[in-house]
Amino acid sequence: QVGGFAWENCGDGKDPVVLQSLSVAPDPISIPGSLRVSAAASSSKTMASPLKVVTVVEKALGELWIQLPCINQLGSCTYNDICVIIDNLIPPGTTCPEPLLTYGIPCHCPFKAGSYSLPDSDFLLPDVELPSWMTNGNYRVRVEISSGGQELACVKLAFSLQSQ
Repeated sequence: QVGGFAWENCGDGKDPVVLQSLSVAPDPISIPGSLRVSAAASSSKTMASPLKVVTVVEKALGELWIQLPCINQLGSCTYNDICVIIDNLIPPGTTCPEPLLTYGIPCHCPFKAGSYSLPDSDFLLPDVELPSWMTNGNYRVRVEISSGGQELACVKLAFSLQSQ
């Protein structure tokens, strides 16, 4: 049972990239709406292309957790190189969007080793056209990042969504 927002690192304790803190408000997350996020992470290793990302997204249906399929690059998906996707969203050579720019958080591969911190920052969540069964409810997400078969990071999230 999801008792509100929660997160944890799920690596073996040896992953070079570790999430140190993460907070999200409001809880439940409202779509559309404003989302306040603060986070801190550290990396002992530069993360370079190709960066494979595997996401597993589950939704609670009563007592059951159902894994959601990958549809239009959303859901339980495998991205063979997230660097390519990032470059398509934010073309290389362009400055990183706020608030990343202000806090010196990179938005392109390679991501250099170091500590990164995002103080309370507001993001606007647009009205996404999703079926209602995919918006309201409790979710669990596992994100695993690897390169050349070596796990770099693993994070589990639990949260609730409420759509207008």
